Amino acid sequence: MKQNESSLTSLVTAFSRVYHSKYDSPKVFDDFMANKLISEEEFEAISSNMIHGIHFFNGDIGKKFQDDPSKILKWITQVQLSPISLARSAFCEKVLLNEMDLGVEQYVILGAGLDTFCFRYPELMNKLKVFEVDHPTTQAFKKKKIEDANFEIPNNLRFVSSDFTSRFSDQSLVDKGFDYKKTFYSLLGVSYYLTKEETANLINSIFANVPSGSSIVFDFADQNLFTEKGEFNRVENMVKMAAASGEPMKSNYTYQEMEHMLEKFELLIYEHLSPNDIDERFFKSRTDYLSAFETIHFIHAVKK
Repeated sequence: MKQNESSLTSLVTAFSRVYHSKYDSPKVFDDFMANKLISEEEFEAISSNMIHGIHFFNGDIGKKFQDDPSKILKWITQVQLSPISLARSAFCEKVLLNEMDLGVEQYVILGAGLDTFCFRYPELMNKLKVFEVDHPTTQAFKKKKIEDANFEIPNNLRFVSSDFTSRFSDQSLVDKGFDYKKTFYSLLGVSYYLTKEETANLINSIFANVPSGSSIVFDFADQNLFTEKGEFNRVENMVKMAAASGEPMKSNYTYQEMEHMLEKFELLIYEHLSPNDIDERFFKSRTDYLSAFETIHFIHAVKK
């Protein structure tokens, strides 16, 4: 991820979470602290840009709600921006809390962005070490946000500045207090932008030295990524937006490919959620636009 894009991506993700926390009901994932890390001016600027960009997403919706910008914003946020982020975060944190019951004491967030986990779970301060790994520019951006919000950085939170997508080193974690014991990792919103070789190398590096029982939650795009249009063409739009931003989506997998790659590094798939599974678990019986994003799957894999 390019330096100037990493902060923007984290900001837009935070925006979608703030919108969901403020306006959507019921909540899929309530990031009630995200609004502290995004200013009112930023929220309004992103809202305005999204509303004015409606014709890229769907011209018919733009015409239908041309006199009610709030309905345009709701449509864009619920259809295009929020579904993947909300569902994968809800899945990931549920798995993490369960893994803590099974002895996990370390959590490594690869590509943390403006994640607020530590601030939402102060009761875990003495139970879980949290390492946020991200691009130096993104981390500097986040630290400034934390300072502006007058947040106190929890004692269990460690920032590890690294472009982990090109090179991952345990040493950068060890220098911040990481131990080679049972660890939980999250890798959300990253695999699409790496080649298959890069993803394989990263997974291999992550699990090379940690013990059996360590695990990871990540999302991936299936073999239909570049052919599936999706509801309201949202999959096609996602791919186009990524390409236009200079950070194209590079990889997609069949389930068998993913299973084989993980087995190569002694990882077993403990849980796999297909788009239908995600819809059933997180979006069932909703009356708004929120629904599982086509082609996107979630995996929880555990080291043998």
